[in-house]
Amino acid sequence: MNAIPADTTVDAARKQFEILRRLSAQTRVKMAFELSDNLRSIVEAGVRLRHGDYDEQKIKQQVLRLMIGETLFKQIHSDIEI
Repeated sequence: MNAIPADTTVDAARKQFEILRRLSAQTRVKMAFELSDNLRSIVEAGVRLRHGDYDEQKIKQQVLRLMIGETLFKQIHSDIEI
């Protein structure tokens, strides 16, 4: 139980893990994709807020850079300067 957030009780974490274990693999995968989509939307909103002058392509590039990290982004897109 080392993955318990500081704002969650041990009993609450146990209950959450119990519920998650009962879900089918398909449902857990669906949840993971939904969480990933939600995170990407939040990152995109932050980029739009901080960089109102960016066009859609620049926004997508910046989101990708933030999601995969600077090192990997530079390996993939060495020609792009953000």
